[in-house]
Amino acid sequence: MAALLEVKNLGISFGGLRAVDDFEISINKGRLYGLIGPNGAGKTTVFNLLTGVYKPSEGVIKLDSHNITGLKTVEINKAGIARTFQNIRLFKDLSVIDNVKAGLHNHFKYSTIEGILRMPSFFKTEKAMTEKAMELLKVFELDQEAEYLAANLPYGKQRKLEIARALATDPKLLLLDEPAAGMNPNETKELMDTIRFVRDNFDMTILLIEHDMKLVSGICEELTVLNFGRILAQGPTGKVLNDPQVITAYLGE
Repeated sequence: MAALLEVKNLGISFGGLRAVDDFEISINKGRLYGLIGPNGAGKTTVFNLLTGVYKPSEGVIKLDSHNITGLKTVEINKAGIARTFQNIRLFKDLSVIDNVKAGLHNHFKYSTIEGILRMPSFFKTEKAMTEKAMELLKVFELDQEAEYLAANLPYGKQRKLEIARALATDPKLLLLDEPAAGMNPNETKELMDTIRFVRDNFDMTILLIEHDMKLVSGICEELTVLNFGRILAQGPTGKVLNDPQVITAYLGE
């Protein structure tokens, strides 16, 4: 079976500094995969390469056997990769439901003229988008807050909303950048349940960056460990977390 995400020999330099070097990863459909490593290891740089924020100096990125290397961020999103960010990036002055509807514009469209003139096609599309957005919000138990400003949601619910908005783009692969950052233990436990739910109920493949080892060991089936931009270890979660090199990299021994 071909991997959903296949990355070979990926690399990028900034001003002579090798930020990511010879990065490779293969993730099969439906897997829950972790990318971990000390601060500054290059993890978010990898996410930026996968999503077109940076163009790689070399290497190949394939999604579902299609070469997406060097495509623009919007094109990669339409191809099927969505992401969340370590620092939540919601449209905080928009309502909860409008945040989700913003993600639906990949699949629901009407022309500028139809919108200005409020033609029947505009109202039909808006109705369909509202219904789809409410379906997603209900899944995340945010439907009661649909008309709230996103900024007024508690932190944990803002995280859920960001994931819901990413799912609205109908991705094949969901990238989560430190989803547990800033969460207390109860919120982290709820987030773990949410991530499992998304994988199982949306038939989703998930790649996440995370420093919370309890979350990583609790939900990730496989791991890649980065250190100074290069792969330090790769394989099943239990084996990787017990690798002496990985322990040394984290503890600095």
